[in-house]
Order: sequence, then C-alpha cells, then structure tokens
Amino acid sequence: MSRAQYRSVDPAALVWATRPHGDDEPARHVAELSETLETRHVRANMWRYEPGAKGRRHVHAEQEETFVVLSGTLTMYLGDPPERIDVPAGGVVHVAGGTPLQTANHGPENLVVYVSGYPPDNGATVLDSAI
Repeated sequence: MSRAQYRSVDPAALVWATRPHGDDEPARHVAELSETLETRHVRANMWRYEPGAKGRRHVHAEQEETFVVLSGTLTMYLGDPPERIDVPAGGVVHVAGGTPLQTANHGPENLVVYVSGYPPDNGATVLDSAI
C-alpha cells in the first residue's frame, strides 16, 4: 500500500493550545499542524491571537517563515531596528532566517494566521520586545 499523497484537516478538528501569557494579557492560541499533516520538510501552525495579544520578539538562525493572514490584521515588527508592517487578511509575508521578528494583533477582532517554516526549527533566540 502506498503512502497517502495528501492530508486534510477540517477546521472543527483543530486542537487549539493556549500559549503562556500574563494574567492581564490577551492570549495567543496555536493549532500545531505538522504532525497532523505529516509534513516532512516544513513546520506548520495555525495561530489565533485575541485582540491585543502579542508574541515574543525572536530570531531563528536558519528557519525562514511564511505568514498567511486568514482573518484580522497581522502587525509585524521586522529587523533591527524593528520596522512595523501591517498585513491585512489575504496578505502574505515571507521572513528570511536570521531576521528578528515579533507579531501582534493591534486590531479589535481575532487574528488568524497560517505560518509555515523551513527548515523545521523548534528553537529560537528570544529578544527584547519591540512593542
């Protein structure tokens, strides 16, 4: 029997995990897709940011990442010094490895973003916040 050539995930089947955050901070939630989709060469996640939520500023040494905004507006702080860009629903941003980045939802509604990274890297260097 041959290996399946595709994988599909129904949105209702996504398992969302809340990321650590302060008691007074809005939360970020992640649905990790790499294992479910059985990706071999990329890391894939779906992220949901509550209004006001922000990620940590960080840098991956080699991993490049592509962000696809599904709903809401993604605010990114890229480079050093950080440059702010706002990416609306339907927009895409590709970030080269070695580029400092921080993500945030400054909007009034939930932000949903699909993020893929290559080569898969589970570690990043955390930097001081740009926000």
